[in-house]
Amino acid sequence: MNLDMYMTAGAGILALLLGVAFTRSLPLLKRLCIPAPVSGGLAISLLTLAVHVLFHADFTFDGTIKDLCMILFFTSVGFQSDLRVLRKGGRPLAVMIVLVALLIVVQNLLSLGIARGMRLDPLVGMATGSIPMCGGHGTAGGFSPVLQDLGLANAASVTMAAATFGLVAGSLIGGPLGEWLIHRHALALPAGGQDDPIVSLEADGAAAEKRVVSPVSKEQTFRRYAQAICQLLLCVALGMGVSKLLARTGITFPTYFGALLVGALVRNLLGSPRPGQTPPLCTDEIVAIGNICLSLFLGMAMATLKLWELAGLMLPLVVILLAQALFMALFAALVAFPALGRDYDAAVLASGLCGFGLGATPNAMANMSAVCFKYHYAVRPFVIVPILGAMFVDIINTGVITLFLNLIAP
Repeated sequence: MNLDMYMTAGAGILALLLGVAFTRSLPLLKRLCIPAPVSGGLAISLLTLAVHVLFHADFTFDGTIKDLCMILFFTSVGFQSDLRVLRKGGRPLAVMIVLVALLIVVQNLLSLGIARGMRLDPLVGMATGSIPMCGGHGTAGGFSPVLQDLGLANAASVTMAAATFGLVAGSLIGGPLGEWLIHRHALALPAGGQDDPIVSLEADGAAAEKRVVSPVSKEQTFRRYAQAICQLLLCVALGMGVSKLLARTGITFPTYFGALLVGALVRNLLGSPRPGQTPPLCTDEIVAIGNICLSLFLGMAMATLKLWELAGLMLPLVVILLAQALFMALFAALVAFPALGRDYDAAVLASGLCGFGLGATPNAMANMSAVCFKYHYAVRPFVIVPILGAMFVDIINTGVITLFLNLIAP
């Protein structure tokens, strides 16, 4: 079954709506900070898994709109990257870089150790280490041919299945962990907000009808959002040009990195108007649009998971992946949280670390968004994590993987 980009977007929206319904009807999901797109997307993934098993049907998805939502979201993150705030958060960024480097090394040592203890090919250990965990599907796809050339025949299926597992596990672990840390250490009180970050989908109908908005304010709101969309798309267009220039350096950067840089540059050049002047940037509206795009992206990402890829894993591989998930949770709670200062920002960063430590930066952002929506917004984590995921994780991971492969290669 081939789903074009419109059908894929529809599946993501359905996942989001299902997740909102689940969050409303199941208080446990809200209490554990499980993002709505995750719960709804997993439900759709389980449905496609059932269809695959019962009718031997396969699914292909067009990720065009999903990728656009991802780029729009990270561009909005760039608009939030005020260098004055970044300078204040310099130490947590440095600590996070060290933590990620340590995490990557231990992930490989853990998977290699278990593989050796179960008398598996050490390449299987590498295929379930930091390649799919911190690297996600992109790094898994990039290193699969290398592993295959070294002798692991089913490298692609193993790494991709492990990356899929990590994507699910990272989304499920991060929110509850952040909630547990905040509650255990009494770092913040719930803000009493809506059930999900997408306020427009969660707004109560009766309350909305009672709200009186003058025609002038409606027109102003429309203009602000129209300007915000134009500003976002212009930065995306410029950012794609920057990404093409970066690609010529021979270093692999995420597709959104150029747009994030342009958004940050525009914010820092134009984001501080003179006293008495109207702000030239619609920052609040851009952030709102970015949050909606994040939820849509994650809904599509979770809804299009092919869970039957996990069914092909042998029991030893499942043991390794479960050990990776357990280690990630313990590392975030017992190492990262104390190292980052044991405060509210540290708890939010720990939840984000679970996201990209087991798969992808957007999952980290969704984990942190779910936690912050229940309590209150934290500036530094939302600046640090995208920069860390875009600039440092892949570079550190590639170097460590190359070192390990050279050490274990026959």
